Amino acid sequence: MDSTSELPRNFQAALRQSLGSLLQLGELHLIHIAVFCKQNNMKIGLCVIKILITYRADQAAPEDTHGAYCRQQGLLTRCCLCPSARSPQAAWRAAWPRETNRTMTSTARTSYTLIPNQKYRRSNRHSRQHCDVVDTDPQSLSTLGYFKTLPLEIFQMLLNYLSVKDISMLCMVSKTISNRLITYISTPSGNRRLLLQDFHNIELPGKREGSYILEHYKSLGLLLKRCTLLLPTKDRLKYIHKILSEVSCFKLNGCPSPLHCLGLQCYGVFLQILTAGWDELECHRVFNFLCELSNLPRKVQTVVSSKPGSARKLELRIRLFCRSVLLNHWIHRSDSAFWLTRILKPWPMVNQARLLYIIFGPVSSLDGHVVWQKMIEGPTDETSLKGLADAIKLLYDTEAREWTADDVISLVDELSVVPREWLMENNARLLILSGNNICFTFMASKAVNGRAFELARLVVFLALVCEKDLYCMDWAVKMMQKVCKVFSTPGERNNFLQSVENTFAHMIMDMLQAVLSGDRDEEDISFLNLFHLINAQANFHKEILYLTMRSNSNTVIWESTLQYHDCAVAPHSL
Repeated sequence: MDSTSELPRNFQAALRQSLGSLLQLGELHLIHIAVFCKQNNMKIGLCVIKILITYRADQAAPEDTHGAYCRQQGLLTRCCLCPSARSPQAAWRAAWPRETNRTMTSTARTSYTLIPNQKYRRSNRHSRQHCDVVDTDPQSLSTLGYFKTLPLEIFQMLLNYLSVKDISMLCMVSKTISNRLITYISTPSGNRRLLLQDFHNIELPGKREGSYILEHYKSLGLLLKRCTLLLPTKDRLKYIHKILSEVSCFKLNGCPSPLHCLGLQCYGVFLQILTAGWDELECHRVFNFLCELSNLPRKVQTVVSSKPGSARKLELRIRLFCRSVLLNHWIHRSDSAFWLTRILKPWPMVNQARLLYIIFGPVSSLDGHVVWQKMIEGPTDETSLKGLADAIKLLYDTEAREWTADDVISLVDELSVVPREWLMENNARLLILSGNNICFTFMASKAVNGRAFELARLVVFLALVCEKDLYCMDWAVKMMQKVCKVFSTPGERNNFLQSVENTFAHMIMDMLQAVLSGDRDEEDISFLNLFHLINAQANFHKEILYLTMRSNSNTVIWESTLQYHDCAVAPHSL
């Protein structure tokens, strides 16, 4: 028996009468469909759907009874309410087996009789039997359930009232529903609803800046991840590219104003959700696919082989693409290290240093372009170096399995001459921000390779940075003490310590000469540098004296303890 026939006849009639007025309100009747379906009262829900379908004679004039009837005939046949019916009258009687003698009157139109029904009782009986078979087919119920009754158009209209997260949960129900959702995503209405492109209108009413659209693309990434769950990685990527290819702001050169666009960030959070949990082989394929689409290797080759700053716009776009799409959105450091390794490893060490500076180096606050002269012209602040220091720490960590300590130290050494040799103060500040392990390894490498003079200058500038940036001076002293143990002979160690003192003296004399020459600028930078250097030397030596005195005190206490022990034991030994 048809599911709607189980409802009381007077209830069906009242329901049709109450829904008749909704035809003038556009798509509000779909809200009622969604409410009924969500309440799991599928009998009422199906009844509502059939009533709405039979009332859809939208453009028919009152006198055009036959035209309205033909349109309803097409709706009934297309909606497959009774697939076995060979005539529109049979389809009608299958939909309303007990109400065929009644004349339905719309509140918005003139009354007219739609279908004569006395001659088709036998057809109705056959079609009802077939409808029972369709509705109770185990295969249909296991894949689509009661959605089998809905036409595809109404099913897609219902999806407009679900959130993207709810749709992603729905696609996990069965493969058939997942296929329907894939079809929906590819439709123009699905594209308009799912591919939001308000990337430049980041200040939406009642929403935190940019958060709404970022959350939307996180949900969309989860939806497409679940919809393509059964496909091979290659096919998944092709399908997703087909869906997203129309969004120009997702492309490396797509947006005309990339600094004021959230497109690449949305693309990044989308990929982060999509690839979460994938193994490294699949992520390799994703990176290669992105490189092929964006032509990233060719563009990187252009900027690393040309003069720094000659392709400023391309440098900016590479920086934004790598950071926003590939690096910024990962939770685990191992994931960030993996993607940074994919970006850097294909290139020689010299190009790696250039590319690292492009991605993480200081930029102009006016136009966002990379500032290549920042490390050469004068001392810089921590903000300009923090990105580079964090990237170096990321590669040095154990999560970056493809990098050895020697690789990272060589990269730091190469970075300090991009585009030309940095000021030693900036180099020292970068090492301090990079952490104890990297700083010691870098200094120990110089000690082993016989570069004691460079190492002595570095120690002096470490002390100067500690003085300027208010770090503890005992850190610099302990670092020097630790490096001294690397030298193989006492003579090498003594020469290194002498070089440290000589460097302090020479630098003070040079700065004093600059001050006495009278070449002062408005801020008296030369005098200020001399002031910091003298204080750094004084505090550095103070910490050495403290360390020496503590060591001597421990030695005296130890010797006194031994003497007391000998005196206590001596009488018993006689």
